[in-house]
Amino acid sequence: MSTENEEKYEKYYVPEQSPWPIVGAIGLFLLAFGGANFIQNSTGKYAPAATDGFSFQVMFSEWGWFVFALGLAIMIYMMWSWWKDTIQESMGGLYSAQMDRSFRQGMLWFISSEVMFFVAFFGALFYTRVLVMPWLAGEGNNAMTHALLYPDFMSHWPMTMLPTDKFEGAREAMGAAGLPAINTAILLTSSWTLTIAHHALKDGNRSALLNYTAITALLGIIFLGLQVWEYIHAYNALGLTLGSGIYGSTFFMLTGFHGLHVTIGTIYLIVLTVRIASGHFTAENHFAYEAGAWYWHFVDVVWLFLFIFVYVL
Repeated sequence: MSTENEEKYEKYYVPEQSPWPIVGAIGLFLLAFGGANFIQNSTGKYAPAATDGFSFQVMFSEWGWFVFALGLAIMIYMMWSWWKDTIQESMGGLYSAQMDRSFRQGMLWFISSEVMFFVAFFGALFYTRVLVMPWLAGEGNNAMTHALLYPDFMSHWPMTMLPTDKFEGAREAMGAAGLPAINTAILLTSSWTLTIAHHALKDGNRSALLNYTAITALLGIIFLGLQVWEYIHAYNALGLTLGSGIYGSTFFMLTGFHGLHVTIGTIYLIVLTVRIASGHFTAENHFAYEAGAWYWHFVDVVWLFLFIFVYVL
């Protein structure tokens, strides 16, 4: 190819065949399968009864945690290896402007899918609070349904008194003050420190870049520690558990999945901190850092909606 054509057409990098997608698929399957079994049987309410003969369900219920741990180990190994390959390709100068655009589009689609993920959960909360509970309380044309099913039921959120004896409701709702408010301040602060770090990267100030990225990662760790503390308080002091009706299930579904995303984002920030200390990223080539910043800001915005609709309202 002539020099003129080389200048006209940018290079296009085609990665080698990778084993990591199939490894990740296996890890995700084991993670979901083992985790679902472990959660179902850890409550004690749905654990299969022991029998005199062989029972695959009884046997597997004792191994759900092992399958979950195996899937988690495979996922960690997959992410570590895949990230290492991608970093080596980037640092080797193999990527072009076209690859940079592809990475950005992929990250935007990924965050869009995450938005839909949380929209579904917020939709479940909205459906329960705005439609189902008034319907069970007899609003509209449902007086007969109310009288036949739950004549003593009143529409009130958070629902701590359950219209059935099968589950025990929470003794008290989780308020917005205290740990939830502190965690909100922590995440807002972390967005500010990450923005400072991002601008420092563009300005070539590597000292500020390293310090503020490390501070953001530390704030993520503190958030997760306080959320664990909040969960312990919810279980022991408030009786708020996964088994305490629709309020408990939606509370832990939303805050738990958000906590999982904060965990992923914190790991990402720690990796970015290590890469910065190793001399990676320049003002011109730093998409991996921008992707982490996009993801972290997305997690922060989700928490603001969560704080308002789960804790405040």
